[in-house]
Amino acid sequence: MAPVSRAFALAAAVVAMVATLANAQAPAPPPTSDGTSVDQGIAYVLMFVALALTYLIHPLDASSAYKLF
Repeated sequence: MAPVSRAFALAAAVVAMVATLANAQAPAPPPTSDGTSVDQGIAYVLMFVALALTYLIHPLDASSAYKLF
């Protein structure tokens, strides 16, 4: 019976090692967007809107006689 128990112990050790490797997970992939690029895109859109509004409002202001008060 000794060879059977040795074979069983060896099989149990092999199964334990394989089970440990099966539970191992690969590292998570890096994020596709870290949020900085999204914030920068929103900032560019807001700056473009501000620039467009400036050029749209400026002709209305320039047509007056520059009455400040």
